[in-house]
Amino acid sequence: MVAYVFDNILTKGVRAGQIPARTQAARRWYRNEAEKVDVTPSKLMRENQSKVVRGFEIGQMMLFQYDPKLKRKLPYYDTFPLVFPIEPRDKGFLGLNMHYLPLRQRAMLMDALYTLRTDSRYNEDTSLKLSYQILKRSARYKLFKPCVKHYLNSHIKSRRIKIDPVEWDMALFMPLQRFQKASSSQVYSKSMEMVA
Repeated sequence: MVAYVFDNILTKGVRAGQIPARTQAARRWYRNEAEKVDVTPSKLMRENQSKVVRGFEIGQMMLFQYDPKLKRKLPYYDTFPLVFPIEPRDKGFLGLNMHYLPLRQRAMLMDALYTLRTDSRYNEDTSLKLSYQILKRSARYKLFKPCVKHYLNSHIKSRRIKIDPVEWDMALFMPLQRFQKASSSQVYSKSMEMVA
């Protein structure tokens, strides 16, 4: 059952001696396990209704279905963004959609973002201290550029599912992106041009 995808990987990881997010080796282990999972974003969301949140919290990862207002003009877009909100914006928020990077670069950006965590507990209160200015000021976060998107609350077409901090590395590598009007490889190629 999909509701247990995160739990199954966590249990397997703890048995293997891997504490989520604490070390680089543990992050790699969880990312590799998540990459093997066969799950759709809609099914993952349906089976995790206990994680539904209203609104958004800066620095907390969430997944939702999205229908962009300007989709006819956009060269491509992701209908199931995996987002860290970074600041409120008119009628919505600015967020980092991690799906816009290839897996290796996603991991690199996430490793850099871990330096902005609020604590080392990785519990439901742990978040990232994010803002557009913080990301823009440091070369450490340069991979963020293609990920920044403005999300309008009125165009979110599902409930928002909060991803717990111990699950961040797993969600990061699950095949949840659903790009429209371009393939993943085309999107990644354009993203890498933006950070070159």
